[in-house]
Amino acid sequence: MKYDITFEPRTLHFRQPAGTSRGVYTERKIWIVSAVDTDDSSRRGVGECAPLPKLSCDDLPDYEQRLAKACQMVATTGSTDIDEVRRYPSILFGLETALQHCRRGSWQLTDTAFARGEEGIPINGLIWMGSFDEMNARIEDKLKQGFSCIKLKIGAIDFDSELALLQKIRSRYGKQSIQLRVDANGAFAPCDAMQRLEALSRLDIHSIEQPIRAGQWSEMARLCRQTPLPIALDEELIGLNSKSEKAEMIDTVRPQYIVIKPSLHGGMQGTREWVAMADERNIGSWLTSALESNIGLNAIANLTADIYGDNISFPQGLGTGALFTDNIELGDSRLQTMGKKRKEAMTVNDFLNSWNDDRECVLVHTSGSTGKPKPMWVEKRRMENSARMTCDFLGLNAGDTALLCMPLDFIAGKMMVVRSIVRQLRLYAVGPSAHPLSKDSLKDIDADCFDFVAMTPMQVFSTLQDNEERCRLLRCSHLLIGGGAVSRQLEDELRLFPNAVWSSYGMTETLSHIALRRINGSGASEWYTPMSGVSVGQSVDGCLWIEAPAIVEGRLQTNDIVRMNDDGRRFMVIGRKDNIICSGGIKIQMEEVERLLLPHLPMKAMISKCRDDKFGETVVLLAESDAQSNADIEAVCRDVLPKYWCPKKIVNVSQLPTTATGKPDRATAERMASS
Repeated sequence: MKYDITFEPRTLHFRQPAGTSRGVYTERKIWIVSAVDTDDSSRRGVGECAPLPKLSCDDLPDYEQRLAKACQMVATTGSTDIDEVRRYPSILFGLETALQHCRRGSWQLTDTAFARGEEGIPINGLIWMGSFDEMNARIEDKLKQGFSCIKLKIGAIDFDSELALLQKIRSRYGKQSIQLRVDANGAFAPCDAMQRLEALSRLDIHSIEQPIRAGQWSEMARLCRQTPLPIALDEELIGLNSKSEKAEMIDTVRPQYIVIKPSLHGGMQGTREWVAMADERNIGSWLTSALESNIGLNAIANLTADIYGDNISFPQGLGTGALFTDNIELGDSRLQTMGKKRKEAMTVNDFLNSWNDDRECVLVHTSGSTGKPKPMWVEKRRMENSARMTCDFLGLNAGDTALLCMPLDFIAGKMMVVRSIVRQLRLYAVGPSAHPLSKDSLKDIDADCFDFVAMTPMQVFSTLQDNEERCRLLRCSHLLIGGGAVSRQLEDELRLFPNAVWSSYGMTETLSHIALRRINGSGASEWYTPMSGVSVGQSVDGCLWIEAPAIVEGRLQTNDIVRMNDDGRRFMVIGRKDNIICSGGIKIQMEEVERLLLPHLPMKAMISKCRDDKFGETVVLLAESDAQSNADIEAVCRDVLPKYWCPKKIVNVSQLPTTATGKPDRATAERMASS
């Protein structure tokens, strides 16, 4: 395919002056690139080249001449020579966008749920630098608009005033209500940075972008190793256009996150390289805009959805579309589906609509406990088979009552609805929360006890802390606990329950559980018993395999290390294969350490690992505590753990990382452990 390529400059005007650490912007100059298919003039594409003054590596005096040369190359060859244009990321991004737009014939630049308008992308609310009163007013406005993640540009006023502003926000909105991010744009001096990071960390800040100016790799590496607050790099990425340059920086500095702006960091191709490198090193990432018009913003949003998949839960930095008075309208783009709030949860009616349509499959998502949540299509008939197995196992009959209190975005919630359909249960639904049996949760339904309730360990634990909720739980005939391991302390509390309490084993791929074990009563056991029609066994590396023809096709090999009962049918879960720590030739299972240690600690904690030059890997304990508690923690570890299992390092955190379903987020924990 050959193209005619042209470009023209355009000046956009900000609605209000945009303060940055490099000055105040009132207008923004961009170049619009147009591509026309020479064989079919109806096929046209548009891209945006938008270098940032004094920041982009390709903010050059002869920018237009370089842009003209790149356009001529595309017109001659029919494609963009990535290696040739790498040095000019904003030009590369504009050309990539124009050609992709031309080929697809639509602003839907990718084949994703976002591009089709089926899924939104959550975004953060951006608060520009200004005076204390200006920034405070802007924050109030964003909160009224419903943003649940706010990013503040800091460094324009004195740090004490900025800290006071953040303290005011936190006094009104806890970390469960509002996620706070800050961007220093390199405003801190290295000698002050650690003290300021410590002050910010006490306010439950999610992360700080670029605390010191770029190019100070040794100082930045030191901060990333010692920081009490996750550090995200963005300006540090500018000008690193080859793979080798990127790898050298990321391996030297080892940040907790990277923040990628395609216009600054290598276009679409360079962005994919950055994300892949971060994933390989268990470093988090997200995408953000660099004050582009709607043309560039649409391209970044499509790229975000294509890279991270559907059902993105992590707020991205794409909330800049309303900055300009004269932005460019795109017609059929999907920018309106970028939500300011957390993506609204699926309702029962939403699920029933998808269940009753003509398709044979339903879209579900994995929980993300060992990586990013992944979409997968499952057959409705297999979900029905799974539902019947559970209802038969528990003896549930038509007319029995069931409580849905888990998100319908994941398989556990969906299967509660399917069980109700298959067995004609009376289903009551309440919003997902830590207290599903509270008065507030049950205020709109006419029942307060149920024949069947499924909860996560966290929900059960929280319910037991309230006497009224505890009494309601005691009246439920069957309590099924899933979505995570049941701690020894929780089991001890549940053993005296008069009605049946079950722990479940399963995963998204098995359409919820395929085995249960009784926690209380005469049938209490450490061993999971598979349901009817399910066979299990052990692979040579000690991991469980599952055969359940009615639910999943073929043999499913898990990463769960198990011990098999003498009868070869029942099993006990030891831990996950990817949660093994190989330290000095000794294999240590994280879950085994947690089972021994956590009952003796007064705070929440979890085991992780980090690389070590001498031992290969070492045990790390993440604890919701401050450093003053570490001596006591170390004493407990020496008392209850084998010598080689004792943590070599304790990392104090304000909150343990969890996934959207409440499971331990091991990938994030490892990043925190390595800091």
